[in-house]
Amino acid sequence: MTTDHLPETSAVAAHRGRPRDANRDRALMDATLTELQLHGYSGLTTAAVARRAGVSTATLYRRWRSKEDLVVGAARAWAENLGPDHDNGDLGSDLGALLRDKATALEGPSGRLLRAVLGEAAHNRALADVLFDAFVIPLQERVFALLERAVERGEIPPVADPLVVAEMVIGPMVSHTFLVPPQEGDAGTTPGADIAERLLPYLLRALGAREP
Repeated sequence: MTTDHLPETSAVAAHRGRPRDANRDRALMDATLTELQLHGYSGLTTAAVARRAGVSTATLYRRWRSKEDLVVGAARAWAENLGPDHDNGDLGSDLGALLRDKATALEGPSGRLLRAVLGEAAHNRALADVLFDAFVIPLQERVFALLERAVERGEIPPVADPLVVAEMVIGPMVSHTFLVPPQEGDAGTTPGADIAERLLPYLLRALGAREP
């Protein structure tokens, strides 16, 4: 995704003086992502982000009050974009499209940010809340919608706990993309695309649907 949708700044950095420069905001978000990938949350400094973005630390602090605010802003800016939820006419097509979109997101900027800050989110409530809102809820809502359509079409019986289905998507996709090393012979196939293809028939069987 792009950083065209940039995070809100704190009240301290409310509009004062000259108008905000969107190019500087974008440069700071790009620099934050790069520094997180290189050094993780603990090793990131606002000075390094400002230097990489080509701005002063004063410019950074006019937008984000602290390192935590900066990273929370980056999480919002690089929030996962799963794309639109199209009705493809059957559960297999809808679920397959979701899995492919999830793979693309995890292997893009949002996935790289998620990989860099997951450890910090375990004890940083503000960051954890942003990650949940930006990465988990959109997937849950799309799963709920495609399951509801499948039930209405008579493809599957009513799902007792749709949230579990969403977890069955999130867990394998994240663990395989982030933790499983590429295997020999996987040239040309990304980890996310690989698990998306392999996971689909298992999910369909678990839901009581016929495989495509």
